[in-house]
Amino acid sequence: MQGGSVTTPFGRRSVTLGMLASQFMSRDVVPNTSADKWKLFRALCEAKPRLGISERALSVMNALLSFYPETTLSEENGLIVFPSNTLLSLRAHGMAEATLRRHVAALVDAGLLARRDSPNGKRYARKDGDGAIDEAFGFSLAPLLARAGEIEQIAAEMEAERLHLRKLRERLTICRRDVGKLIEVALDEGVSGDWEAIHSHYRRLVTSIPRVATAVTITPILEEMEMLREEISNLLELRVKTQNMSGNPDQTERHKQNSNTNSQYEFEPSSRTELGAKPSSTIKPQRQPMKAFPLGMVLQACPAILDYGPGRSVGNWRDLMQAAVVVRSTLGVSQSAYEDACDVMGPENAAAVVACILERAGHINSAGGYLRDLTSRARRDEFSLGPVLMSLLRARGGNEQKVS
Repeated sequence: MQGGSVTTPFGRRSVTLGMLASQFMSRDVVPNTSADKWKLFRALCEAKPRLGISERALSVMNALLSFYPETTLSEENGLIVFPSNTLLSLRAHGMAEATLRRHVAALVDAGLLARRDSPNGKRYARKDGDGAIDEAFGFSLAPLLARAGEIEQIAAEMEAERLHLRKLRERLTICRRDVGKLIEVALDEGVSGDWEAIHSHYRRLVTSIPRVATAVTITPILEEMEMLREEISNLLELRVKTQNMSGNPDQTERHKQNSNTNSQYEFEPSSRTELGAKPSSTIKPQRQPMKAFPLGMVLQACPAILDYGPGRSVGNWRDLMQAAVVVRSTLGVSQSAYEDACDVMGPENAAAVVACILERAGHINSAGGYLRDLTSRARRDEFSLGPVLMSLLRARGGNEQKVS
C-alpha cells in the first residue's frame, strides 16, 4: 500500500475498525510476495464459509480482480484498482450501485480489501513523466495478498473436511442399504428375532439423518447403523450355521428358491424354473405355512388400509381382517379368491396381502387376478410376504405413518 499512514474514507462515511484492520494488514505484505490472482480467488471461494463472506461479495471481488492488469498480484505491479462504479457494476453482472457499496463494505470488514480514497472521493491514477503510475486512489488488494497463505490453508482444510464428509456419507449409504436388505432376507427366511423392533430402530436412524449433514452429525448415526448391521449379521450367521448343521437338503433348496432379488416394486419372486431348480416327479416337499409378520410392520408399509378399519383405525389383527374384507369388495376381488388366499396363506397374511394390493392399486390392472396369481405362487412356495413389505417400506422412505 502506498504511504505508511492510515487513510480515512471520503465524505460522511465513518472509519470502522474493519477499515483500519484492512489497512494495517496491507503493511504486513512480505516483500517479494506474489500470488496468482485467479488461483487465490478460487481458494477464497473455497474458504468462503470460514471467512464469513457471501457469494455476492465474491462476485464483487471477482470483478475487482478483473481490473487488475496482471495475472500475478504483487507490490511490484501495484495493488490498487480504480474502476468507476459503472464499469464495476457491469463486470459484477449488473449489480446495483447500492448493492455494490454494501458488498464492498463487507469485503473491507472481512479484511480482504482496503479503501484508498482520493481527496474528492473519485477513483483514479496519477502517472509520472514516464507514463508509470505514480499514485492511485481506489481499492487496495494488499489485504488479500497479505492473507494469501491463510486463505489457501483454510481452503485446504475445507477441502479435507468435504472429502471426509463425503466418505462418511458413502459409508452411511452402503450401511443403510445393507441393513435394509439384511432385514428383508431375515424376514423372507423366517429367521428368529424381534424384527419389528429391529426395523423400527432402523427407521429411527434413517429419519434422524439431517438434510444438511456435517461430519459431527453423521458420525454417531453411522456408528449406530454399523452396530445394527453387525447385530443383524450375527443373527443371520447363527441361522446359517444352524441350517448347515441340520443338513436338510430339501429345506436348503427351498430357501434358495424363496430368495428375492426383484426390484422394490415387484411383489413376487421369480418362479422355480427361472431360478434353475430341477423339477422332481418323485419327491415333493411339503408346503410350509407362511409366517405371519408383525402387525405394526404391515401397517407401516400399508397405511392406506387404516381408513377401512373400524373407526378408521386398525388396532389388532381382527381389525385388519375386517378392513381387508371391505377392501376386497372395493377392489372387485371375488369372495372365492379371497377365501382361497386365506386357506393357502392364512387369514392374517391374506389380509396383509390385500393391504399391499391396496397400496399399489394404481399399478395393478386386476386386483382379483393378481391375488389369485399370488395365491397360486404361495401354494407352490414361490411367494413370500417379507420382500413385499420391505419394498413398500423402502418406497415410502422416511415418511411412514405412525400407527398405534
